Amino acid sequence: MRRTAIALAASASALSLAACGAMDGVDAGSTPVTLKKGNDITVGLLLPEKENTRYEKFDYPIIKKQVTALTHGEGKVVYANADADAAEQGRQLEQMIADEVDVLLVDAVDAKAIAPGVKKAKDAGIPVIAYDRLAQGPIDAYVSFDNELVGQVQGRSLVEALGSKASYSKIVMMNGSVTDPNAAQFKQGALGELGGKVNIVKTYDTTDWKPEVAKANMAAAIRAVGLSNIAAVYSANDGIAGAVIDALKEAGISKVPPVTGQDAELAAVQRIVAGDQYMSVYKSYPQEASNAAEMAVAKVQGRSIEFDALTRDKVDSPTQKRIPAMLVPVVALTRENIKDTVIQDEIYTVKDICTAAYKSDCQAIDLK
Repeated sequence: MRRTAIALAASASALSLAACGAMDGVDAGSTPVTLKKGNDITVGLLLPEKENTRYEKFDYPIIKKQVTALTHGEGKVVYANADADAAEQGRQLEQMIADEVDVLLVDAVDAKAIAPGVKKAKDAGIPVIAYDRLAQGPIDAYVSFDNELVGQVQGRSLVEALGSKASYSKIVMMNGSVTDPNAAQFKQGALGELGGKVNIVKTYDTTDWKPEVAKANMAAAIRAVGLSNIAAVYSANDGIAGAVIDALKEAGISKVPPVTGQDAELAAVQRIVAGDQYMSVYKSYPQEASNAAEMAVAKVQGRSIEFDALTRDKVDSPTQKRIPAMLVPVVALTRENIKDTVIQDEIYTVKDICTAAYKSDCQAIDLK
């Protein structure tokens, strides 16, 4: 498994600023650079929902801080969150076009539904960078995590947790929203690891990633399969994992079977400490968000060398081929590496995780 490290973030930052004084209009060879725009730029940021705490806690604040730093305090971020409403996000995008922002970072609620709005932005001369989820339409670039790897890490972790029992174990698969292209990639990656190794008896998609939907689906799976027959649950993210675990406990489970997750939310990390959730996929939001801000500023200012250096990968969407992209690596988060991931990267402190309810669990794994 690949280890996300702060060094990667540092190297990416160094790359975009590699032009030694790049924000002062000088490249690595001290040759003056003519900027398309100066530092007084406006970045429009459209995020999809609030159910997942990462968007309000990490993505927006980090992007805002980085844009401010890269533009010496002159640039600004205009932010809107659609609260899982695709139509509302469309209206927010239209407003940002009308307000003439310089560049858009779009994390789509519905990757297909956003496409007409993306085209309108492009027609208005506003570059669009797909953030975290690959939007359809004529986007200029994409920054996200290696989503297929996320699924592979989740699937591999489940197989490892089941050990010799894997081949005859009954697994319930709780996927994400069909409107999110990332969900399909997570599923594809997971099936590549689970296929032929376990018995997937029930599969569900989770409308808009809503935990209440996941909980209802898990309750249906318990009725259909039988509580004692469920050996593990593939859960696409931590919100779903929490709902799955609640459903299992309410059904009377004595010991929660292995359940995967993604996003390393605080509640999920605490469940991992307590032994209720087997693992989560840790994704360095500071790295993703910082790189997105750098890409946006470089694109608006016409810093093509830096922009190209940040987008060495290529991805395809249903409407576009070979989109310049940055795919950030991920790591499996378990009880064994909490110190080396979310604490080391200053996502959480030990105090955040080890509240009174989890004090003894933290002591058991020497988390102090």
